[in-house]
Amino acid sequence: MSALLEAVDLKKYFTIRGAMGGSRVLKAVDGVSLAIEKGETFGLVGESGCGKTTLGRTMIRLYDVTGGALKFEGNDITKLTGRALSPYRQRMQIIFQDPYSSLNPFMDVEELIAEPLDLREKLGKAERRERIVQMLQKVGMDETALEKYPHEFSGGQRQRVGIARALVVKPEFVLCDEPISALDVSIQAQVVNMLEDLQEEMGLTYLFVAHDLSMVRHISRRIGVMYLGHIVEISPSKELYRSPLHPYTQALLSAIPIPDPKRAKDIKRIALSGDVPSPSKMPKGCPFVTRCPRAMPKCKESAPLLKEVSPGHQVACYLTE
Repeated sequence: MSALLEAVDLKKYFTIRGAMGGSRVLKAVDGVSLAIEKGETFGLVGESGCGKTTLGRTMIRLYDVTGGALKFEGNDITKLTGRALSPYRQRMQIIFQDPYSSLNPFMDVEELIAEPLDLREKLGKAERRERIVQMLQKVGMDETALEKYPHEFSGGQRQRVGIARALVVKPEFVLCDEPISALDVSIQAQVVNMLEDLQEEMGLTYLFVAHDLSMVRHISRRIGVMYLGHIVEISPSKELYRSPLHPYTQALLSAIPIPDPKRAKDIKRIALSGDVPSPSKMPKGCPFVTRCPRAMPKCKESAPLLKEVSPGHQVACYLTE
């Protein structure tokens, strides 16, 4: 399979200005390289503030790139702007985490779904409405929803509207930015199953950002683990859960709740000590060195590179050398 979207040493920095003057640089994404293949779901996990959402939004060019390169089907889109970037805007869409804040409360469902469609295609009124109704049906809703407003729906229904809005322009790549974290547990599985069905039907490629490690395991073919703006491990989903290699990945997986009390007693939890460093004051060497229970002297001197240790399994850690 060929890469649909590829990041090469991708960087996204923000300049933070202080109230009393002066400024500092926040390295939200710092040298990430990964390739997402056509038709796959690539899961991205990590603690809050690790840079997952920033990486995703930079990859679909919602944020400008500070350094490195982005390639869509081999075409460099790193510095494209305006009309040159416009065709890629349609081919890359996003499903937001909070459907209530991402939907304009003053627009009804028909207007919400039609807005991106009107920007990309010139359709007659009847054809436009038919396209919107068809998309609503794909996400499990019907024509009666067209004249309703976001506040009239449940959280799960609002997210379905958000998904319809993202997919109505027929994109190829979709950033799913924690699309189920704001939903009830009973609804989450329904939405994930729907996303899988739509992926198969429409030939979609997903970057699925989430905190729920169990759900990421279910939906993803490969998973990347992110810490402080860096990818520390990439692996096929099953292998990552069976044999995590990076100490940070091991700690994350050990924290997954287990519904069986007897099995839960046998699980060794790995509690990480210390606070997460600020992305504007990164430690020297490995970004995880200040919290790693197995840190060695050389970990404090230089950051390990992401290297392949088995087919498809990459890790940035001196312990695997």
